[in-house]
Amino acid sequence: MTVNRLGMEMLTVLSMPPADYVRLAGKLGCATVSMGLSGLPLDRYGITEALYPAWSLRDDPALRRETLAALRDTGVKVGLAEGFSASAAEDVSRFVQDLDLFAELRAERLNAICLEDDMAMAVDQLGKLADLARERDMVFTIEFFPCEGINSFERTLQVIDGIGRDRAKVLLDTMHFFRTGGTLEKLHAAGTDAVGYVQLADAPNTPPDEHYFRDAMFARLVPGEGELALRELIAALPADLPISVEVPRLADLRAEGPRAYAERVIAAARGLGA
Repeated sequence: MTVNRLGMEMLTVLSMPPADYVRLAGKLGCATVSMGLSGLPLDRYGITEALYPAWSLRDDPALRRETLAALRDTGVKVGLAEGFSASAAEDVSRFVQDLDLFAELRAERLNAICLEDDMAMAVDQLGKLADLARERDMVFTIEFFPCEGINSFERTLQVIDGIGRDRAKVLLDTMHFFRTGGTLEKLHAAGTDAVGYVQLADAPNTPPDEHYFRDAMFARLVPGEGELALRELIAALPADLPISVEVPRLADLRAEGPRAYAERVIAAARGLGA
């Protein structure tokens, strides 16, 4: 039996308002979506032309109800709740209200990052966040990003082993994984059971450079159009492991519109076996 495990990340459509986004994902046959609690402020990145009206699930109960209705009507699930991090400055208990909002949206999984180098702090704070997620029946994942803090597959494994693999998993973003030296051999050595979720995108297979952050936010490549071993990675993963496309390309999104662009990205991922 073939399991539909393919989802769409909110970054692919650069924070389309959530009810519209869920309906689009449903029309494209996606099983899940990722979700943040507010829109992406593009002006923070020097982009002055807004793609969508501002929105906030924290501040707008009517939007929460509309989003819940869209999830119910389409059968799409919130596969990943985003916007969480660990730091030495503040305890993760500050996220309790946000966690409760995601529980209201029946999110299946909570994701977090840590951009600080204190790995003992990361284990402590992310372990607490893992417990808060478990209390709300959510799986907990940790994502690495190639700058500071938890910035590699190896460091993420160190943290999830400190927390316990029964309490935390790696979120494997294919762009971050391969471009920081990740290989299928390293994945097999770690055990695919360490991975709890995959974000799929293509890219040149080169080390991160000064443009990495902007490329990751606005100029990823459609699966199959870059140099990453995506087909081989997908084949190596358990057949029921969630995979979700995270392919923001601002120029193409503007030129094609969200529906046509997202449809092209989903089709490309399915063509690779996702």
